Amino acid sequence: MKHWIHFPRVEGDTSRQAAADAPPILFAAGTKNSYCPTACLKTTEKGIKMELHGYFRSSASYRVRIGLNLKGLQYDYTPVNLLQGEQRGDTYRKLNPQGLVPALVDGRTVLTQSLAILEWLDEQYPEPPLLPGDPLKRAKVRALAYSVACDIQPVQNLRVLQYLQSEYAISDKQKIHWIQHWIHEGFTALEKQLDPAPFAGGDKPGLFECCLIPQIYSAQRFGMDISEYPAIHRIMNACSDIAAFVDARPENQPDSTL
Repeated sequence: MKHWIHFPRVEGDTSRQAAADAPPILFAAGTKNSYCPTACLKTTEKGIKMELHGYFRSSASYRVRIGLNLKGLQYDYTPVNLLQGEQRGDTYRKLNPQGLVPALVDGRTVLTQSLAILEWLDEQYPEPPLLPGDPLKRAKVRALAYSVACDIQPVQNLRVLQYLQSEYAISDKQKIHWIQHWIHEGFTALEKQLDPAPFAGGDKPGLFECCLIPQIYSAQRFGMDISEYPAIHRIMNACSDIAAFVDARPENQPDSTL
């Protein structure tokens, strides 16, 4: 297993020695910014080290990376190369019989499905929360997150696209049109449901943003202009400078080919 270690910055001292003396924080990538709230210090004291199996460009893996970073939780990262089919190998299927990423290992427990993982993280490590305290607001944020994770993203999943190309011989142009169509349908509906608050749950990012930002990345990758969706564009800009999101970007992961 490979470990990627990120040393947090020390306020008021940028020397190499100060950085070396600071306690290490494990993230999914060699990161540009440190992110270490109180929750991170608590988990470090407990000696908790989880292991995330994922792929740098997987939307579901990306969601969990953001959630772990928002929580300030330390973890080891094990890449699973989807293009080489490692997710279908016997070794990985022992962790996740579905052959999908991500899988989060915590001791002897293996958690799968990105939203289940994020909600477990929120219950196990409640600060900072990914969901609002009010039950109605929680339901609304969940609905928005599920719209992305359950409706928009699955139809552009790698295995779906590979099936369309192998069974129906669609061209690359048709594949891109397929992706853009379903993202546009979903984003158009989301636009009508988003409030003017900075984030879906209020003044801090949470479960919905964990799902939305990876979907925005996918949309941009396939040539879509996010400015056509003003509310989504606003949330994208609000997240762009938050270290937890920056650190989770595909290009900042150790298995990135970008």
